[in-house]
Amino acid sequence: MPNLIVILGPTASGKTKLATQLAYALKTDIISADSRQVYRYMNIGTGKDYDDYVVNNQPINYHLLDIIEPGHKYNVSLFMNDFFAVFNQLNQQNKTPILCGGTGLYIQAVLSNFEYTNVPINETLRRELITQTHPALITHFNHLPQNAYTHKADLSTHKRTIRAIEIGTFITHNNYTPPNYPTITPLLIGIKPIPKKRNERIDLRLTQRLQQGMIAEVEMLLRKGITHEDLVYYGLEYKFVSEYLRKLISIAELEVKLSIAIHQYAKRQMTYFRKMEKDGFIINWIDGELTTQQQAEIAMQIIGQAH
Repeated sequence: MPNLIVILGPTASGKTKLATQLAYALKTDIISADSRQVYRYMNIGTGKDYDDYVVNNQPINYHLLDIIEPGHKYNVSLFMNDFFAVFNQLNQQNKTPILCGGTGLYIQAVLSNFEYTNVPINETLRRELITQTHPALITHFNHLPQNAYTHKADLSTHKRTIRAIEIGTFITHNNYTPPNYPTITPLLIGIKPIPKKRNERIDLRLTQRLQQGMIAEVEMLLRKGITHEDLVYYGLEYKFVSEYLRKLISIAELEVKLSIAIHQYAKRQMTYFRKMEKDGFIINWIDGELTTQQQAEIAMQIIGQAH
């Protein structure tokens, strides 16, 4: 029996609408798994659809939206701590929360109980390792003293192997006890739109966001002291609007470049979800071209069969 329902999918797939319909039917809360919607004031660019959190005139409780000031750097370790604090609280209320979002790393972190995300970054070590080849990095890792982490390390890419060495080195020299998070028994439901239709929705939504004042939102963030460097860090809408405001690109280039970048981002999201399936997660996919009501009916059937 699941203790967490996960609604995932690429950007502009209608995740929030489906999640809120289910939350209404199941009398439960939504926990956001979006790496940018945690920031206050970043509403239009991150696509916070507050209207979706009202179903049949009833507000749906949500968590991990608007929890941090822009300018700070949020990460997967902070997300895990925040998620489990809310998860435990809702479990005590006998609620099965709905985790909804498109940040695959955040979703997989809580489902797989990434125990070592709290290990700090070692910039000096990273600079030493960055120039080494992937095979050389693997050899380096294999020469580290073995510990509880050794067999859990992900050495699949150059970047992940550097992080594995970073964690392995830290544990070798420090007494590290992983956080004791509860076990998650998830039920995963994914929205799978046709790529062509998905891109059309992305472009329509981008036009709407520009009309709603996305550029003015970025100007407001700059007045609050957020730097252009911060905006580039937040990526996509914020990065390209920053370039436009610095007169590096025209408004026409902003629309074209941002559209392409969001299409690529949606594709990467789907690639991540497919990787999760290869890692053993079962995702119950629902046709993204169905109406939200039709999707909700199918999702409720899937949930009913899991209980």
